[in-house]
Amino acid sequence: MAHINLLPWREELNKQKQREFAFAAGGGAVVAALVVLLAHVHFESNIQNQNQRNEFLQSEIAVLNKRIGRIQELEKMKDNLLARMNVIQELQSSRPESVHLMDELVRTMPEGVYLKSFTQKTRNLVLTGIAQSNARVSDYMRNIDGSEWFAGPRLDLIKTTESNRRRIANFTLRGSQKARKKSESEADGKGEAG
Repeated sequence: MAHINLLPWREELNKQKQREFAFAAGGGAVVAALVVLLAHVHFESNIQNQNQRNEFLQSEIAVLNKRIGRIQELEKMKDNLLARMNVIQELQSSRPESVHLMDELVRTMPEGVYLKSFTQKTRNLVLTGIAQSNARVSDYMRNIDGSEWFAGPRLDLIKTTESNRRRIANFTLRGSQKARKKSESEADGKGEAG
């Protein structure tokens, strides 16, 4: 029988398989490295895009915060202007009331009563004056009580003194101005204007 030596052929086949395995393993490692590299690049670009978006949003938020601050300033200015307008409207509507109030002061005052001072805070009134007698002060209080413009006269002080051999009564009255309906105040204002 003939002897055939198969060892070199097997040895070469093993070497070839080892080379193919090494090539496949190297190729696999290269492909895996490329995949990892591409994934890293992809995630890094996504992170950069997100950071750019965040920066853009932060800058837009800053712009909007400035606008909101300006709007709040404008709101405060608007509230101040509305408050001023309300004060002006109240003054305009109360202007005829002042005329009526002064007119009523004169109408309700009986003979022998003189006012030295008159003060008004909101609707509260303080009248200080002199009268020829206590009875004249009582008449004045009755007239004030019956008035359309005054209410609730209260005598704070009455003091009788002598001046030039005559007795006079110094007095201080408190009262209030009656609240008028808007339609009446407006009608009075229109009647005066017309």
